[in-house]
Amino acid sequence: MPRPLGDLEDAVMTRVWQWNRPVTVREVLEDLQRERSIAYTTVMTVMDNLHQKGWLRRESEGRAYRYEAVSTRAAYSAALMNEAWSTSDNPAAALVAFFGMMSAEQRDALRDAMRVVQLDEPEGGGDRRGR
Repeated sequence: MPRPLGDLEDAVMTRVWQWNRPVTVREVLEDLQRERSIAYTTVMTVMDNLHQKGWLRRESEGRAYRYEAVSTRAAYSAALMNEAWSTSDNPAAALVAFFGMMSAEQRDALRDAMRVVQLDEPEGGGDRRGR
């Protein structure tokens, strides 16, 4: 289970996810510098750490690397939600509380997601484990 990304890790991953292509440290640095003062070596270290943690894969390009996301932001968010839910001593109550916090748009998105999951269920009903 992934731990939540730190602020700078999230800023880097947000760009990698949004751009959806292999990126260099320099590209990420230049975009980050629009918002904050930051050194090349700091961004390089963060991206190397994200690579070591399994969030980014990289390929050598000359003396530098091109980095690419291993998974999507949606998969990251889903893993965080699953971890939070699974650590509850009362998962049903946790879900009720979570649903109560949702906006109307979020509840609509949940309904849409549930329809997609139900379309994936095997014939004869039950859950995906055959129960």
